[in-house]
Amino acid sequence: MLDFPRWKIWSICLLLAVGVLLSLPSFIPESVAERAGLSGLPRINLGLDLSGGSHLMLEADTADLAKQNIAKMEEQVRTEMRRADPPIAIGDISTTGGRLSFFVRDASQIDAAVERIRTLTQPSGMTGQRDWDVQVVDSTRMVLTPTQQGLNQATDAAMQVATEVVRKRIDEMGTREPTIIRQGAERIVVQVPGLQDPAALKALLGRTAKLEFKLVDLTADPAAVAQGRAPVGSEILPYAEPGQPPIAVKRRAMLSGDELIDAKLSYNSQTNEPVVSITFNSEGGRKFARVTQENVGKPFAMILDGKVLSAPNINEPILGGQAQISGRFTTDSASQLAIALRSGKLPVALKVVEERTVGPDLGADSIRAGTLASVIAVVGVVIFMLVSYGRFGFYANLAVIINVFVILGVMALLHATLTLPGIAGFVLTIGTAVDANVLINERVREELRRGRSPTQAVEHGYKEASRTIFEANVTHAIAGLIMFLLGSGQVKGFAVVLLIGIATSVFTAVVFTRMLVALWLRRKRPTSIHI
Repeated sequence: MLDFPRWKIWSICLLLAVGVLLSLPSFIPESVAERAGLSGLPRINLGLDLSGGSHLMLEADTADLAKQNIAKMEEQVRTEMRRADPPIAIGDISTTGGRLSFFVRDASQIDAAVERIRTLTQPSGMTGQRDWDVQVVDSTRMVLTPTQQGLNQATDAAMQVATEVVRKRIDEMGTREPTIIRQGAERIVVQVPGLQDPAALKALLGRTAKLEFKLVDLTADPAAVAQGRAPVGSEILPYAEPGQPPIAVKRRAMLSGDELIDAKLSYNSQTNEPVVSITFNSEGGRKFARVTQENVGKPFAMILDGKVLSAPNINEPILGGQAQISGRFTTDSASQLAIALRSGKLPVALKVVEERTVGPDLGADSIRAGTLASVIAVVGVVIFMLVSYGRFGFYANLAVIINVFVILGVMALLHATLTLPGIAGFVLTIGTAVDANVLINERVREELRRGRSPTQAVEHGYKEASRTIFEANVTHAIAGLIMFLLGSGQVKGFAVVLLIGIATSVFTAVVFTRMLVALWLRRKRPTSIHI
């Protein structure tokens, strides 16, 4: 019991001192920290309910995703039929009714066509069902229908990518510690602390940022285009700027935004208007150079999310792998577009189905209430322990106070976010932090009543109580871990504080107080103890 080597004493003191020091930057206002050059130190981030901010719930447009899957399969079918040896001639592909259908011109090639089409489908789930159902109707007509399992699988994959794209876009905005989590199969919850105006956030996250470069169909009849009719192989798209008539463009894209490596705000050297400068990767640069070489003198359309930004002529080949997107942008809109393009396109359109803004005043009230609750809890625990256990209560109180700072220091080190339920967990941790010391002190009392010496009573008290303390806190930690793994948002915030508090309170209550008691016994050698 009294055997506490010097290295062990210094290790315990150093560990607790580091925890206390890590907590101190969180008490310094950010403005003061920036002026003092301390802004880079770890500090606790306040959640949406404490600092104020914006809450958005985004929902995937599954109908749009189904259209994308059909368009993708249409392109794959055309490519696969051309690659066949000999090539398989097919008629125009129809996409009506949410499925693909086409005729194979040579009936003798229908089996070969079916075989090649089946290679484009993938197994979906554990049932053996595939993502597309392939059928032959009327001997020469093939019908491809997406299965429900295939649609569910495509939705899950798209939502995983969409969550990462949303995270990248918000990070580009420079916000601190946003919360971005999936909710259910088709929704994403976004919480951005400190952002009071969600308009820019909604505009950024609601933009799919699907960039395409397509040739303008010069054979289209303007009268037919005005009536919504386009030649075979082309489509009609509106301009992003209102007031301009729609134009017909080739359905096949020459280039897409997937081949971008950078996009940034810049200004046109002649008009000084804001534009977005884009840079293609090596493959995209070669493709762009080849397309512009082959189509000099022809107009091509820059299309963003199904709307034409501009349709300039290709005056000369563009060989540098760089281009500019113009479209009567403002500085803010050009900057937002650059962020969207840099972070990648969303694989599925997202729409805002819930919006909530929390003001900073409400968060300030919550912080004041939480601080008051914490102070009352600490004072109440301190008085109770002093009255009940005297010197041993003083050691327990010192452990509780240090434990408060260590919890905050660990949270700052982990960049954890403190929420209102987290404050509740914090207050709960303070109240239960002395449980271990109560068990220890009561056990020491029992040993003293049995006639043991002070040293033996303390030694047996810590030894026997420690087993109970660890077992009790293991069950406590299991509950907290389940809440952390299965919970989300504020439930997870509560679990984080609870788990950190369990670990730190056990260490301070058992190890730290044992060291203090051992040093006192070794120095004073008392013949009796009054608890």
